[in-house]
Amino acid sequence: MSKQIKQLVITEMERRLGDNRDFLVIDSSRLDAISANKFRLGLQEQSIGALTVKNSLAKRALSNMGVTALDACLNGPSTLVWGSEDVVTLSKEIARWATELKEIEIKGGAVEGEALNADAVRVLSKSPGREELISIIAGMALSPGAQISASVLGAGGRVAGQLVAIADGDEDGS
Repeated sequence: MSKQIKQLVITEMERRLGDNRDFLVIDSSRLDAISANKFRLGLQEQSIGALTVKNSLAKRALSNMGVTALDACLNGPSTLVWGSEDVVTLSKEIARWATELKEIEIKGGAVEGEALNADAVRVLSKSPGREELISIIAGMALSPGAQISASVLGAGGRVAGQLVAIADGDEDGS
């Protein structure tokens, strides 16, 4: 492949990857045509991009984009996967597919510039996603315990001061 062709491929890869900086690397080379089509269509429905790459060109394109954490993962057959609403949702979707289609192997990934091995990607897939965390925080903020905390804070510290005084042994709280 000539230098000009390689540069065109690298430029196209950079264009397709866009501003993404969080990626997973998988090996989907053992999928048959029907399974591969099912896999790619399923990813498209979730707004997840997948690009099977030549490792040396992918390393150069990613390096140009400032992503070097994937270098260790880019060996052998490699497919870059990116997108979805956040990297946790991405890892959940890829882990689900890897469970459903045993031929898919998770090789690793890069999250916020940090390299992840395959086990770390699986652990990440079990973490709560963005929407789950928002709902947990909203639930905590609306819970009765949060309302008590808010009323204590709204009391100008009088209740907290009285508790400290009681703990110090001054029963009248003055």
